[in-house]
Amino acid sequence: MRLLEWQGREVLAREGISVPEGEVVESPKEAGRVAEELGRPVVLKAQVPVGGRGKAGGIRLAQTPKEAEEIAQSLLGSSIKGIPVRKLLVVEAVKAQAEHYLGIIIDRSARMPLFLYSPRGGVDIEEVARENPALVSKAHIPPLEGPATFRLRRLFSLAPKDLLPPLIDVAKKLWSVFLHYEANLVEINPLAEYDGKLLALDAKIIIDDDHSPGPQFAGLAEEVVDPLEAEAKKAGMSYVRLDGDIGILGNGAGLVMATLDLVAKNGGRPANFLDIGGGARAERVKAGIDLILKDGRAKVLFVNVFGGITRCDEVARGVVEALRGKEIPVVIRLVGTNEEEGRRILAAAGFVPVRTMEEGAARAVALAKEGKCES
Repeated sequence: MRLLEWQGREVLAREGISVPEGEVVESPKEAGRVAEELGRPVVLKAQVPVGGRGKAGGIRLAQTPKEAEEIAQSLLGSSIKGIPVRKLLVVEAVKAQAEHYLGIIIDRSARMPLFLYSPRGGVDIEEVARENPALVSKAHIPPLEGPATFRLRRLFSLAPKDLLPPLIDVAKKLWSVFLHYEANLVEINPLAEYDGKLLALDAKIIIDDDHSPGPQFAGLAEEVVDPLEAEAKKAGMSYVRLDGDIGILGNGAGLVMATLDLVAKNGGRPANFLDIGGGARAERVKAGIDLILKDGRAKVLFVNVFGGITRCDEVARGVVEALRGKEIPVVIRLVGTNEEEGRRILAAAGFVPVRTMEEGAARAVALAKEGKCES
């Protein structure tokens, strides 16, 4: 369950993390009213579950209530990356003295939560890690021990010394959110220094769909469903839109997650998570590739299939059918049931599969960086 920003900030506020003043609205008049009540410039933020809203025109500054109403009029009913905008978050405009990044994810290789921190917030953490990895610090947190202060001091070794106490305080509260809401990811970006305190200017929270029942989840629901994800679900697949440029298709959530990790480890950025499920026939494989191409952001396609009940020959037929006449470069790794037949089908169509997923990830990242069209 991916919460929208306004939902995430409410969760953070419940745990005592400061957020800017503001409200979520559904009409231009409401936006003007909130701006007037705040009595200062405001930022209007489209409430859609995708990254890059600012670059897509979904985050706008308004100096007056009238301007806020006009901007709301243009944003409401529009779409950001194919997702309709039905709500806006209207908050006070904050001129930060500095911006930080703070987040918690699940490190599947270490089988424990991982804190991430950077003194350079406001941009994608993947971008910071790629361009200047020395500006990102990490700390694994054993679940039964929690975020001991000595671990957080190491995590914030890159932060100004005078900021250490408030950062540790926010980190412990963010850990409480992570545990209490059974999250897969919690993220504040940016975490701003403003008026002598730290403010969460954005909030991203993804709750495990299999979370246990509890009063903390009352009223929480995924408000906006990505149309591509809905289309995938209808076809028996699991699709999640990400912010990269390498399309990923695999069978089984574990294999797809491992593929995402390998692509990231090689310096690439996945464009999506797509699990075609077990026993997928050629039609579903084709439908999955069609979804990735419909999204439009993938420069390279990486197909990684380990055939058990999924037959490699069926996957190969689906790939060939889906990519007929398409320009996108593709990297294919097929191992398992009917592997040789699958390789024969691919070879007849001019595709040469790689032998290992490690080789495939490295090649996909290289192709994305080169911008070549190879098959």
